[in-house]
Amino acid sequence: MSYIILVSGGVKSGKSEFAEYLASKEKNVTYIALSEKRTDDKLWEEKLVVHKLRRPKNWKLIETENLMPILKEDIGVLLVDSLGGFIVDNLTKKEDEWNNCLNNLLYYLTSYESKIIIVGEQTGWGLVSEYEIGNIYNDRLGICLKEITKISKENWITINGKAIKLDNMFFEIPK
Repeated sequence: MSYIILVSGGVKSGKSEFAEYLASKEKNVTYIALSEKRTDDKLWEEKLVVHKLRRPKNWKLIETENLMPILKEDIGVLLVDSLGGFIVDNLTKKEDEWNNCLNNLLYYLTSYESKIIIVGEQTGWGLVSEYEIGNIYNDRLGICLKEITKISKENWITINGKAIKLDNMFFEIPK
């Protein structure tokens, strides 16, 4: 059974930096950059350069939109940045397909034998998108984060450059 660490937070909260800090304690790390290519988006490309410059040179890098095949074979410690890319890659799936995809993700995460550090975006704190696709994204990401929290050994949230460990300081919301 894997050792999952979930680090979530809002935009520019420090979640990636904190996940990288946690991963820096490991000997061999594979960094999974979950994002589609956006070569026409200069701001996005600049953000990726900042992320690349922060990472140690000895970390292996896999840039992909599809996380599942990577989780099927244990390749050592993973840092997955970020969960939003997984949601985007599966955004057009119908609800039944999405639920199956989420269940598969949870299965592969718990079956993976090495440590996995997952970065996840916190969205929708009071903002409701005027677009259906935005609301689907927020809902699926929220559900995904909630489910991964349940199987994680450590759960962190980053706010304004500070990391707070949520384990042992929460009350589970009854169903």
